[in-house]
Amino acid sequence: MVTVHNFSYGLLNPVLGYAVSCLGAFLGLRCITRARAYAGFDRARWLCLAAVSLGAAGIWAMHFIAMLGFTIPGQQILYNVPLTIVSMLIAIAVVGVGLFIVGFGDGGLRPLVTGGVIVGVGVASMHYMGMAAMIMPDSVHYNMPLFVLSVVIAVVAGTAALWAGTRVRSTRATIVASLIMGVAVSGMHYTGMAAMRVSMGSMAAMSGSTAVSFLVPLLVGITIITFAVTLVISLSPTEDEIHEDARLRDRIAADFSADKPASQRPQPAPAQPAWPPPAPSQPAPAPPPVAAAPLPTRHPSAGAFTGRAKIPRGPGRWGQPD
Repeated sequence: MVTVHNFSYGLLNPVLGYAVSCLGAFLGLRCITRARAYAGFDRARWLCLAAVSLGAAGIWAMHFIAMLGFTIPGQQILYNVPLTIVSMLIAIAVVGVGLFIVGFGDGGLRPLVTGGVIVGVGVASMHYMGMAAMIMPDSVHYNMPLFVLSVVIAVVAGTAALWAGTRVRSTRATIVASLIMGVAVSGMHYTGMAAMRVSMGSMAAMSGSTAVSFLVPLLVGITIITFAVTLVISLSPTEDEIHEDARLRDRIAADFSADKPASQRPQPAPAQPAWPPPAPSQPAPAPPPVAAAPLPTRHPSAGAFTGRAKIPRGPGRWGQPD
């Protein structure tokens, strides 16, 4: 058996890996809380962002930060670049599958358990594929009880993460859930490392990338992505704000459709003038002339005017005959 060291730099790697795992879990859970407030494509978009946060930062980055503390005295460990990148994609993919199963499920126990098993087995596969990506002259095998225990821890951690995504709402509860998930992910990793057994080998020629030339730049890239996700979350409305906006839109729509008095209805926008302008209308016809009152007529025999009032002739006074 070959002696290996999992803590070559003391507590630096486990503490830093745990912190990164908690940060990725926190960002992923905040994305899930926003996904719950949406439906359709908007929900899928936030679940994809949560899968990147949980899979790449919360799980894969923690795994390889801890791997930087793994050394074998007198040997140089190289890494298979394609296999390492595939392990990261597996972590993102399985977390995304689990989130979509639960996020678009009926909220029952079966989707939760199914998604948890898929996430757990996928995370364990990511871990042991990352271990297989190490290139060294010695041969590696695993203690079977500890190997099974690490897979069980991964399944429990995956199920707990999906359950927390359906229940956690406040920031304080999200922080607590993230701390617990960080413990679960770190516990799964170091249980798998404890199951590792290294025997003396005879491989001489090795080709691969060192941790400094490959893993460190990749981790820096994930850090930048994590910062971008943090910025997106901080600028987006919270779950409560999204629900409040939806209720406000529904209230406005109800007000428009309700039968309200004319004085309470919104005034329509002024009509735009037609182009070309309409032809001027014809003037209204003049009213018919009013018939004049009939003039008084002279009686032929009396020699006086007849009418409604007797009109005197000459210098006589009103009401007296001539």
